Amino acid sequence: MFPTLIGTVVIAGIVGYLAEKSGFTRNGILQSIIICVGGAFLFYFVRLMFGFGFNSPGLNAVVSSVGALIIVPTHWRKR
Repeated sequence: MFPTLIGTVVIAGIVGYLAEKSGFTRNGILQSIIICVGGAFLFYFVRLMFGFGFNSPGLNAVVSSVGALIIVPTHWRKR
C-alpha cells in the first residue's frame, strides 16, 4: 500500500510538470504539481474506500492528475 502511494505521488508530480512544460496549463510549475498530487491523493483514497477505478495504479494516477488539471484551474479562472 505504501509503495503504491509513493508511486502515485511521483507519477502525479511528473504529469504536473510535463503539463506545464508542454503548455497544456498556465498555472505555474509548482501550482500544477500541487493540483496533480491533490487529485491523485483524492482518487487513490476513493479507490481504497470504494474500490472503483482502473486496474493499474499508474493509470489511476495519470487519469486523476489530468482530471484535476482540467477541473481545478477552469473552475477558479475568471471569465
